[in-house]
Amino acid sequence: MEEKVSKVLELLSKRFVSHPWHGIEIGEKAPAIVNAFIEIIPADAIKYEIDKPSGFIIVDRPQKLSNNMPCLYGFVPKTLCDKGVAAFANQKTGRTDITGDNDPLDICVLSERNYLHNNILCEAKVIGGFRMIDGGEADDKIIAVLKGDQAYGEFNDISEMPKMVIDRVRHFFLTYKDLDGSAKNVEITHVYGREEALKVIELAAADYDAKYSDINKQLAEALIEACK
Repeated sequence: MEEKVSKVLELLSKRFVSHPWHGIEIGEKAPAIVNAFIEIIPADAIKYEIDKPSGFIIVDRPQKLSNNMPCLYGFVPKTLCDKGVAAFANQKTGRTDITGDNDPLDICVLSERNYLHNNILCEAKVIGGFRMIDGGEADDKIIAVLKGDQAYGEFNDISEMPKMVIDRVRHFFLTYKDLDGSAKNVEITHVYGREEALKVIELAAADYDAKYSDINKQLAEALIEACK
């Protein structure tokens, strides 16, 4: 049966485009270097996000304010911010009320190049992250640099990045929902370095496995059963 399952999965991968969240691997060198599926680029005046059931990119809403996303933005495939990520956020903040947002782990990829469209996949070298709490939910933003980028590719930790670059990204996430300056439900409690970011990715991958690890196997077995 295992051999049949593997063969079915191999054939499916050649016949159909993979679901960006469930069908693309996190990366052979994860958590240090991960695959990043990009939903939004700096030129976008629209907030796009993945439609979880179909895997297509959909329009969430027009950006509320005039400031645009300052980096490539998307998520790490086969990750989930659930119990493990939430527990780590509670541990690091000294709180007990933070829950996971049940979304893939977000990632910001810094690059000096301009990009023309989203819905792309890139390799990203992890250098740090933001511990963002949005409405009481853990909503970490992993900070990475595009692998091989001529401006940022040699940086290994967020502490090596120009402060203004990180401040720009941080400011965006603290203000992009705030029309009148009164929003208080979004906070970034910590800007953390590479080692802590790797831990968050490992926890998010474990959260994903706990909920979805058998999804491909179940699909293959169902197809085999249906063909009998």
